[in-house]
Amino acid sequence: LVQTFKVTSQEATKLSLAFSGPPLTSAEDCRKVSEDVQNAILAVATVYYWLPKGQGTTLRKMVRDATTEVVEGMIQLTETILSAPLESLSQEQLISTGGVWEACEQVSNLPRVPQFSSFCFADNQAAVASALAACLGVVKDALEEMEHALVEGQDPYSDIMEDEELGFRGNRDTYWSEADRKLLSSCMGLMKASKACLKKVLGVVKAYGKTDSPEQIAQLDDLADIANEISPSVDELALSMYPPMNQLAVRLNVNTQEAFLINFLHFCRTSHVCPPSEEGWVQFLTGAVDHNMNKIKNFTQGQL
Repeated sequence: LVQTFKVTSQEATKLSLAFSGPPLTSAEDCRKVSEDVQNAILAVATVYYWLPKGQGTTLRKMVRDATTEVVEGMIQLTETILSAPLESLSQEQLISTGGVWEACEQVSNLPRVPQFSSFCFADNQAAVASALAACLGVVKDALEEMEHALVEGQDPYSDIMEDEELGFRGNRDTYWSEADRKLLSSCMGLMKASKACLKKVLGVVKAYGKTDSPEQIAQLDDLADIANEISPSVDELALSMYPPMNQLAVRLNVNTQEAFLINFLHFCRTSHVCPPSEEGWVQFLTGAVDHNMNKIKNFTQGQL
């Protein structure tokens, strides 16, 4: 895979130089360059299809995404050359060529088994760990943004008395009410539990994850699949928490979040990555999810 990506990057350079300006490339040279590009892309695709499905869907998806990016980059470069007048190397052509180089360099970012870090030797354990780390990053960002919003989002009309006739002051679309903030505290607790779940599962996957059997490989894939549901659900929850807060939307989003987290923890506990020594934190985090959910249900009981 590393070799085919390297060759494709070189062929992209040759293709771009062949059409960087006058004189026109001869028909024979054009045919040779085209065949070399086609052969390079076919080699990339062939190596991807050589990867056995039994090695894990998470690893296979990462390799597929990297392969697709290279193919699409070469298509973009070719289309740019075909659509540009042959006068000089255009900015669009330079950008497209750089895009292929960048896509080909992505092979170095594919997950690696630690003991083979001197070259690209990946398995599903490394791929799932990489996927979990990406999900954890998304959740961390969402949590930090919400914490920042809570600090900055003080009531801008707190010094204005309530209107005697209307019964409210200012524009409540720009800040959280006191009732909102009570609900927000428990929602933040659930987001923090999501972060903790991903962090702990990432740790045990790195420590205990194995790919010695189809069952172990499948269990790792399932953990990655559930984690891929958790991070976008945290984003949805965060969006519903901004003022003006819709408590019904918050309640529906936390219900979804709770289901993913409980499923994630349960599956982790019953998989090979969670030996008896690790069950304590699973129980603790399950309790943390339940605790925050019970508080949220109490605050929103009139919404359902």
